[in-house]
Amino acid sequence: MKKNGILNRDISSVLAKMGHTDTIAIADCGLPIPDHIPCIDLTIRQGMPSFIDVLDAVLEDMAVERLVLADEIKQNNEQINHYITKKNISISYMSHELFKQQLSNVKAIIRTGENTPYANVILQSDVIF
Repeated sequence: MKKNGILNRDISSVLAKMGHTDTIAIADCGLPIPDHIPCIDLTIRQGMPSFIDVLDAVLEDMAVERLVLADEIKQNNEQINHYITKKNISISYMSHELFKQQLSNVKAIIRTGENTPYANVILQSDVIF
């Protein structure tokens, strides 16, 4: 049995298969998920688990070179935007519509119970060497 890091087998499996520049997303409970993309649904109820809890756990286990957020988070979810900008990881912003289109290219979407607007991020994998 694994004793450190992410214990969820689906998340661990996706992270282990990631290569440089591959992407995954962490989403709030309202983001539409393309039918062909695997969804790792962690939702228990509204607010659980939180976006920040899941993001922090994934960032502890994954080498990330860039984060992608929707422009709309700046105006509509300043608290989460501010939290993410303190992570010292390169950030790109795009419209929410373009963000949703980019979801067709991710390896998986981790769905949280977060119920605040635009609490979604695409993480681009880095290398560990």
